[in-house]
Amino acid sequence: MDEHKPFTFADSGRPATSPASDEVRRWVNEQVAAGVERAAMHAAMATAGWEAAAAEAALGEVLDEPASAPAHLPGPNLSGAPHVLHAAGHAVGVQVAFDRPPLVVFSQLLDAEECAALVDAARPRLAPSLTVQTQTGGEEINADRTSEGMFFQRGENAVVQRLEERIAALLDWPVDHGEGLQVLHYGPGAEYKPHYDYFDPAEAGTASMLRRGGQRVATLVMYLNTPQAGGATVFPSLGLTVSPQRGNAVFFSYDRPRPDTRTLHGGAPVLAGEKWIATKWLRERKFE
Repeated sequence: MDEHKPFTFADSGRPATSPASDEVRRWVNEQVAAGVERAAMHAAMATAGWEAAAAEAALGEVLDEPASAPAHLPGPNLSGAPHVLHAAGHAVGVQVAFDRPPLVVFSQLLDAEECAALVDAARPRLAPSLTVQTQTGGEEINADRTSEGMFFQRGENAVVQRLEERIAALLDWPVDHGEGLQVLHYGPGAEYKPHYDYFDPAEAGTASMLRRGGQRVATLVMYLNTPQAGGATVFPSLGLTVSPQRGNAVFFSYDRPRPDTRTLHGGAPVLAGEKWIATKWLRERKFE
């Protein structure tokens, strides 16, 4: 199906004064992520049987709702277009930089010894990867994510502490505003299908997640090895593919929990060998 043409759906005939259902809200957000224009969404709703006023009211609730954005977001200082940044005494290369969304591909964020140390410490603690259970705020196994993983506590060992201090300096964001470092292992065929990292305000479990430090506002994915083939980080909305190279990383931020941040991303299947990554999610406030 052409991603630039809206899908059809069954929720029709809704009065103009009625709020958009969760189904419609999800549908509209999917269309925004695919680049579908408002007029095309309106036409699809009319085809599905919506009255014009009802369709416009439902679209307005989703597209025109205020979305509070934090005054400041994590991110490197790229003024002057530097090729190398210095963070806590470590030189980090800048390979690619986007403005919308704010996205940077870094080189040499970690050295080979740090990558090996994280893998060695994580390996005996791996378990099937979990995702957030959107209805409760708990965790669950998700068929879209076929990796193994574990979390380090902040400052758990010398390597973790050194890396967290480096990330804090590089991205101008306090260490205690970050979740614990997660290490993930992907074997042959393992992948993580495209998704967003923010907590969806429409889901019932989001409130409990926000109590621990507010919304997620940025993601840093660090590559701890170089797979033989496959395993790239893909950004479908940007047409961007980031090759996993040991020591490199990709960073992106999102100022609101909505698809128009263009931060849809996923981990492509590993075609040969294995992939190890470390992920750091950054929150609005102190994470507890």
